[in-house]
Amino acid sequence: MVTINLANWNAFLCCLDGLLYTPEVQSMRRLPHHPGVNCYEHSVFVAYAAFRLGRRYGLDYRACARGGLLHDLYLYDSRDSSAHPGNQCLDHPEFALYNASALTALSQKERNIIQAHMWPLAVHLPRSREAWAVSAADKVCATLEVLGIWRHLRMRAVLTA
Repeated sequence: MVTINLANWNAFLCCLDGLLYTPEVQSMRRLPHHPGVNCYEHSVFVAYAAFRLGRRYGLDYRACARGGLLHDLYLYDSRDSSAHPGNQCLDHPEFALYNASALTALSQKERNIIQAHMWPLAVHLPRSREAWAVSAADKVCATLEVLGIWRHLRMRAVLTA
């Protein structure tokens, strides 16, 4: 289970270079995502879980945190079919990459993390251990959210503050 302590949280925030507080990322609070979870909550949850995985396994945890935060920066209501041209699962990584690239300079690793996070549903293959970590964190966090376990995690209060 993912838990938060102050040292980990501060190290995590340092990796994000202020991205958490940008209007673009903050606007994700208005976008529904999984049942009872908005896009901001999900993205911060994934970013923190990926950051912790990255630190634990000696990966580029900064790329894990940044890629995890920006992986769903598509900035439209996914339930509105007129907001995107096709299948949400396939489309949103490209929209997220476009928006993330406009927001900040991304490394090649971060670009692949964003594009490949929906693998195997999407066409882009994760090309680094960091991309695999974010993809795994995304799937675990989404499962916890859909099953309603997210509501009972103590970390929700920190992530949504």
